[in-house]
Amino acid sequence: IRKIDSKGTLTAQFAEDVNGKLIPIAEGERKQFGESMTKHVEETLGMDFEKLKIASIVQQGELSSIIKAKPKEFKELLNAIIGIDKLDTALASMRTVQREFRSTIREKFGYDDTQLQLLENKIAEYENESKNAQPKLEQLDVEKKEQELLISKLEKQIQSDSTKESQLKDLESRKKEWQEYAKDVIKSIQNEVAEKEEIVNECKPCFAISKNKNEIESEINKIQKELSVIESELNDLEKKQVRLEEHEELAEKLVLKDGKCPVCDSTVDHLKPLFQKKHIEDEIKEIEKKIEKLEDEKNEHEQNIDSLSDNLEESKKAETILSTYKIKNESQLDEIIVEIKMKVKQMQKIPLTVNSSQLVEVASLDSHAKTIYENIVSLEKSTKGFDQQEFLKNIESKDSSMTRLTQINQEYGEISGNIKKAKMELEKLGSTLTELKHVEGYVTELEHIQDNVYNRDGPVGKSLRSWALEIISQKASEYLEKLNTKIQRISLSEKTRDVNISCYSRNTMLDIESLSGGEQVSIALALRLGMSHLLGASNLNFMILDEPTAHLDSERRKSLVNVLSQLTSLKEDDSSMQFIIITHDAEIFDDSSVENIYKFESNPNGTVVSRL
Repeated sequence: IRKIDSKGTLTAQFAEDVNGKLIPIAEGERKQFGESMTKHVEETLGMDFEKLKIASIVQQGELSSIIKAKPKEFKELLNAIIGIDKLDTALASMRTVQREFRSTIREKFGYDDTQLQLLENKIAEYENESKNAQPKLEQLDVEKKEQELLISKLEKQIQSDSTKESQLKDLESRKKEWQEYAKDVIKSIQNEVAEKEEIVNECKPCFAISKNKNEIESEINKIQKELSVIESELNDLEKKQVRLEEHEELAEKLVLKDGKCPVCDSTVDHLKPLFQKKHIEDEIKEIEKKIEKLEDEKNEHEQNIDSLSDNLEESKKAETILSTYKIKNESQLDEIIVEIKMKVKQMQKIPLTVNSSQLVEVASLDSHAKTIYENIVSLEKSTKGFDQQEFLKNIESKDSSMTRLTQINQEYGEISGNIKKAKMELEKLGSTLTELKHVEGYVTELEHIQDNVYNRDGPVGKSLRSWALEIISQKASEYLEKLNTKIQRISLSEKTRDVNISCYSRNTMLDIESLSGGEQVSIALALRLGMSHLLGASNLNFMILDEPTAHLDSERRKSLVNVLSQLTSLKEDDSSMQFIIITHDAEIFDDSSVENIYKFESNPNGTVVSRL
């Protein structure tokens, strides 16, 4: 029952007629509550709408479409009739199962059965890697042992040479010590020689100087006495000169006048010499000469005294020097000179450059020199044959070997790790490969089932289609035979991707396009009835045709009505076939044996149904 409710919404109700009373079974599509009218209708009819469209409902323009359909489209229709789509669903489910199975396998093993070749390639790759790495590992092992042996040998040599190097440094230190000590000794001897030379230089002339001391003193005394006499004479002469000068003044006044004495006025021939001016002047001159001569002698004596005093002072100094240096005689000085010569000779023998052959001569200098000498000789003996450059070269070689050994260990560890990893991977991949081969067997079986059972083009699908085509062909031929057409038999056959329809009149195959409109309608209806029988829809005993005459000319319309009339008169299992035709073309029912015609008209109050 279909109607429009108060809200203007189209609703439908499925009801059962019980003794003339309609009892509702389902209404609407409330699938969320588990209520579906479509579901109840499908359960009651025993088929869904898609199959119902094939078995009992022919939509507008689709009556003859079954024979006009392309072979591939007819095959798809056949697949839908016999439920091949269920095989597709099953196939999809199988593929889902297969996909999920493979996904599970991938999660577990990291691979699936589609990657067996990849897995085998990886196994071969790891095997080759392990195989190729083994010779390199052995080569590194040999080189490692060689380097370790070389390092051990170099370490022993370096350890031995390290002691010598230390001793060599000690030797250099001792040589430097000797050089410093030699410098100190030479400096000490030089100072001593300088001191003794100073003594010799200062004392040597002192003996001659000190010997004249008494003579000088005696000479000084003698000259001093002479000087005293001269000074006494000078004193007398100076006094006499003073008296004469006084007399000279008086003599100037005592001048004879007319032969008479100026004092007593007596006549005289001449004055006494003492009162004669000239005589006095002469005497004064004579005294002056004597004084000058005595002065010269005095100066000379004083100079001699000064000179002798200086000599005396030098003589005293010489004595003081000799006394200071405790030199009593010249033999002592000679001994010092001999000692100086020995020291100079000794100093000349002291080498500043260190050579053990030279040190032998100076080892007896003192105990310290001897100790240094012995140390140097011992160290030279210990370090004999030591080559500093060779020692440094050995250290460099050892460092280089250690670096190479580290590299070897790294390479060895890396390769060993790779081999170990490869072995682990091989074990893992081998186990995985074994498992995946089992998986491959299972999947192969699944694929075999898919291809042969669930594949629509597999043996099962082909067998089903072959059976269905045979049933449809048989039933369609039976209907055509009852319709008394010239077509006695229809044969449906499957090729690779198509289903072909063949019509036969006796043994002659006819082209569908060459048949009349009525014959084509008969074939179309026969095929649909055959399909309906195949679907098990014969118990419905009805077929609904919506506008079956659309796009048909008047002759074909008449032919359609006649065919339908013949079909309704056929009896099968004591039941007749009922056709419900929905059309706007009422003229097709003129002069026909149609049992009931209902007219549907719409008016403001709804749809009015009336029987004609």
